Amino acid sequence: MPIARHRVESGGFLTFLLLITLALVITVSGFIGSLLWAALAALLFQPLFQRFLERWPRQRNMAAAMTLLIITVAVVIPAIVLGSLIVDQAAGVYNQLRTGQVDFAAYFQQMHDALPRRVQRMLDSSGLSTFDRVQARVSGVLASSTSDLVQRALSIGANAAAFVLAFGVGLYATFFLLRDGDRIGPAVVRGLPLEPTVAERLSAQLVLVVRATIKGSGVVALAQGALGAITFWIVGLPAALLWGVMMAIASLLPAIGPAIIWAPVAIYLLATGAIWQGAVVIASGVLLVGLADNILRPILVGRDTGLPDWVVLVTTLGGIQIVGLSGIVVGPLAAALFITGWQILTEQRYADEPAPVPVAPPADLGNNP
Repeated sequence: MPIARHRVESGGFLTFLLLITLALVITVSGFIGSLLWAALAALLFQPLFQRFLERWPRQRNMAAAMTLLIITVAVVIPAIVLGSLIVDQAAGVYNQLRTGQVDFAAYFQQMHDALPRRVQRMLDSSGLSTFDRVQARVSGVLASSTSDLVQRALSIGANAAAFVLAFGVGLYATFFLLRDGDRIGPAVVRGLPLEPTVAERLSAQLVLVVRATIKGSGVVALAQGALGAITFWIVGLPAALLWGVMMAIASLLPAIGPAIIWAPVAIYLLATGAIWQGAVVIASGVLLVGLADNILRPILVGRDTGLPDWVVLVTTLGGIQIVGLSGIVVGPLAAALFITGWQILTEQRYADEPAPVPVAPPADLGNNP
């Protein structure tokens, strides 16, 4: 009877724990994004906090406040300024689309007419039947994408109070996660219903992937986006900053990269007679943007995450589709924990199996009389 009672009480407690955890997640669901980025910022800047803590060993609040100040000045304020500029350029492009000042169909027709006759016939005889249909489809996609971007920006402006509240909650949580992160992290790991070695290995993989994704991929994306924006500005492309941001986003996707942005631009420039502009875009894309990825990524990221490029691509796209911008980190993190979990299970399974006993080969009976 005591054993059965203990099982019932344990099951009841676990059920209560599961329900109360679910209730807490639902309660803070409106601030999930803010809390997630607060945790990521605290994890990424924890080494900086430890340096301040070495200078002021008895003043953890001071160390956390100085770290948060650096985060605000070096990351938050530039991001806000950059975001406002991007919204202005996106709104300008959208207004030009509505008023007819920018006509993507005319641009594609101009590019089509500049191509050799044989290439034109190949395009017209393709499965899309006519090039006009290509124009309509591409123009529709570009217009809808720009419209969606502007609508999202306007929705943020309309919900400015909610945005400011979420932003304040994120900064507030970042302060305490910085100050107490070296205590909260081990406590969470110890509280997981897993074997200590498994919990520590999963937590180590989590920290590794988060830091590699943000520190490496983020820096590479910023560098490639900045180089792209400067290049587009030099050749006179309108909304150069907006195109640079699109290149930065595309650089987060392995096997695709920023070439999906600058290559069509270069082709259009060359086809329409802007030879030196197209040559500059190609040279910048191949030499500067490409080398930025080849040089910076191994230094900042390496292959520490152990994830194949195709897994990173699929999980990043899926994460962005589900949770928005946070999917850049959430997607690869889920993949890394999935792979690590199955590796641990496989190792434990074969570790528990007894070693095979060698069996002597049967005697060659054919040699016996």
